Amino acid sequence: MEEIQFVPAGEQGIVMQFGSSIEEKTNRKIRYMIERLQGQKGIVEMIPTFCSLLILFDLHKTNYQKMELMLEKEVDALEEIPENSKKVHYIPVCYGGCYGEDLAFVAENAGLTEKEVIALHAERDYLIYMLGFLPGFAYLGGMDERLFCPRLPSPRVKIPTGSVGIGGEQTGIYPLESPGGWRLIGRTPLLPYHPDREPAFLYQMGEYIHFCPVTEKEYISIAKDVAAGKIKGEEWR
Repeated sequence: MEEIQFVPAGEQGIVMQFGSSIEEKTNRKIRYMIERLQGQKGIVEMIPTFCSLLILFDLHKTNYQKMELMLEKEVDALEEIPENSKKVHYIPVCYGGCYGEDLAFVAENAGLTEKEVIALHAERDYLIYMLGFLPGFAYLGGMDERLFCPRLPSPRVKIPTGSVGIGGEQTGIYPLESPGGWRLIGRTPLLPYHPDREPAFLYQMGEYIHFCPVTEKEYISIAKDVAAGKIKGEEWR
């Protein structure tokens, strides 16, 4: 197993560095470490990234030396990580047109037709490596290399809620209206994040997203049900 590095992060933080490459096995180690550390004395918060885990601790209950010693002991448990069941979230997406204005560019960049781009984008289960940038913004891994696409030269000022985009080697969903520089290829009528819903997020780190193409008519129908409160999660199927 690649050696895990420990790096100080201010007076009350320590970073566990799990290598430098974005890989599913690295994500599994980070998730498993988070599970192992839940409830540990002195830990205030744990913030995962693609290849590391930031652990913030309470100086009144512990210190850096004690935290590093405890974490070193926990690392041994990573040698045998148990297999967990795979949870997949099926997200409806209307591709192209006013819902995905950059679909034609992505197709041209890839040397594919728009239908081929949609088929490739919707054929896989994407691992959620982490949530960040915006509440419920999922950083997904596993996209077909043929769909890799450069970001916009200048970010858009406003991107609609639910927009599905491609930025570099990643794809994802904008959970809120916001600025953004990814190429938009579609939109989902579901709300990945809603502060008044329980749970507020449709999905979590370590779960998977599978995009399901729908027609504009189906999109509008689902959107109406979401607005009326008939669909609060993924009951659209």
